[in-house]
Amino acid sequence: MLKVIIVGSNGKMGKVLDEVISAEETVEIVAGVDKEDLGFYSYPVFQSVAACTVEADAVIDFSVSVITDGVVDDCVAKKLPLVLCTTGLSETQMAHIDAAAKEIPIVQSYNMSLGINTLVKLLKSAAPLLADAGFDIEIIEKHHNQKIDAPSGTALLLANSMNEVLDHQYYYQYDRSTRRQKRERTEIGISAIRGGTIVGEHEVIFAGKDEVISLKHEAHSKAVFAKGAVQAVKFLADKENGRYTMADVIA
Repeated sequence: MLKVIIVGSNGKMGKVLDEVISAEETVEIVAGVDKEDLGFYSYPVFQSVAACTVEADAVIDFSVSVITDGVVDDCVAKKLPLVLCTTGLSETQMAHIDAAAKEIPIVQSYNMSLGINTLVKLLKSAAPLLADAGFDIEIIEKHHNQKIDAPSGTALLLANSMNEVLDHQYYYQYDRSTRRQKRERTEIGISAIRGGTIVGEHEVIFAGKDEVISLKHEAHSKAVFAKGAVQAVKFLADKENGRYTMADVIA
């Protein structure tokens, strides 16, 4: 049985993880990390991974970026594998994660959904062919009105995955209202919509001459992200130190 600590246990994703993992036969939550123990769960909640007095095999972090550095350092100190699901990370934090991955195994992804990461694989195959044929690339992402970062980490994941196989020739255009000029061939347009209770929708549009191809993923509940995180923590069980992505998990 894999014993897991959940960082952000009092949040929405913490509650979803508790529900999803309670149905698992090979994974169990032994502790949470949050500002206080509100008595939601049968397991204790500590204020940091460092403060946890419970034996564990891994950590899943679905919290906020302002505490990411501390979570990473605590996991390194305790030699705990980490599934890092937090979005809105800075370049400095990503470098910190790279350094920590030399000490512990880490799965880091802006979206834990198995469907989104399958979409990434499809985009890596489609983008070179369609870009070479002159297709323009646009991404539209939609989320609930409580989401504070834009564009979403997932939109950037999709854009980055395509740009990687396009030899990084493309740049990202987030706003066209401040300029009056036609679209450039080497831009990937990224538009963000915020409203209501939309869990998450991402659509990639390849627009060519007289034809359009759209690839779209819709998340109908947060459970899809929790299930992906569970698969990631299972994946890390026998892995050496290093930085992994969901692409490795679903390979």
